[in-house]
Amino acid sequence: MEEKCPYIVEQIVRPTGICDPEVEVRPTENQLEDLIKEIKARAKRGERALVLTTTKRLAEEVADYLTERGIKAKYLHSDLNAIERAKVIKELREGVIDAIVGVNLLREGLDLPEVSLVAILEADKEGFLRSYRSLIQIIGRAARNVNGKAILYADRITPSMQKAIEETNRRRKIQLEYNKRHGIKPKPIKKKVTQLLTVEGFSSELPSEELKKFRSEGEVLKEISKLEKQMWEAANRWEFEKAAKLRDRIKELKKLVGLV
Repeated sequence: MEEKCPYIVEQIVRPTGICDPEVEVRPTENQLEDLIKEIKARAKRGERALVLTTTKRLAEEVADYLTERGIKAKYLHSDLNAIERAKVIKELREGVIDAIVGVNLLREGLDLPEVSLVAILEADKEGFLRSYRSLIQIIGRAARNVNGKAILYADRITPSMQKAIEETNRRRKIQLEYNKRHGIKPKPIKKKVTQLLTVEGFSSELPSEELKKFRSEGEVLKEISKLEKQMWEAANRWEFEKAAKLRDRIKELKKLVGLV
């Protein structure tokens, strides 16, 4: 019988030298004015921002307010289909918009090296969306940019916030020490923006055999939307094996059109 290693190997150090983002807690008073200032500063550097809310309605209201104040922003949530979500993500990466406002952006599987700011509204609101694990993953969205920063807007520090901040700082310290020891200077990640949608046929950038099963990339995104619905239905019925298979298939299709 094979022996299993009882230890879990922790992978923290990144070869790019990019550290986990700085984390700062700021009061909720005048938070939107503060947020506007932060987004504008990053837009001037060609960087982007993600803003996290706790409800779809708030995401739409915040996106509208930012737009009224001269910020190029759009909301992103589950009411949008896969094609609409893909368009918003592509626009963010290309700089057509400077910020995305959403609720659970974790499910999008976003890999956005242009994002240097993650702003979490109602960070002290207890619940699934502000649990330790969710906060860690949300903060990590800014860990692909050398100027990464996470701002948690809250009037108190919850246990989940404290734990997430401490863990992020721990990881950041490890990377900084590694960089210093090996003379590594963090390098910006450059990821090509793949053409997501075409009007006629496929993008010549994606000569994939898998894509040939579909008449257009738009059809791929429609398939993703359909499979996502099936996945959540399976999960709600506790058919987790089926849900996992659908999740893997969705991931494969997202790779084809540059979503992950």
